[in-house]
Amino acid sequence: MEKLLYSNESYKIRGACFNVFNTLGGGISEKIIERAMIQELSFQGLETEDQSRIDIFYRGKKIGVYVPDIIVNKKIIVEIKSKPSITKEDEKQFWGYLKDSKYKVGILVNFSPAKLIIKRFIHTNK
Repeated sequence: MEKLLYSNESYKIRGACFNVFNTLGGGISEKIIERAMIQELSFQGLETEDQSRIDIFYRGKKIGVYVPDIIVNKKIIVEIKSKPSITKEDEKQFWGYLKDSKYKVGILVNFSPAKLIIKRFIHTNK
């Protein structure tokens, strides 16, 4: 059986998401959720960086910058949404950011008014 990449961190991130959702609910400002997540991840013993800049390159030339919501333990990108549902476009955009970065794991979280949705993405073909 294969071991889940960054399983401990992923488990704690999921727990933090549920704690924040159960306390604040969904459908509120992404910025407020982000701040609560940073606090909760810290309580879980995880290191966080918010609004870090990831340079995007094309053929060796910098063409843009991606600013993820949170990076956990310098390993996992966490992107926060607060909308009725995650669209395929949201997923494609997040996948693009992940594959164009040095990170292997990304977690897209939607704090919708109705329910919490957590989607984990893996990209290891570098």
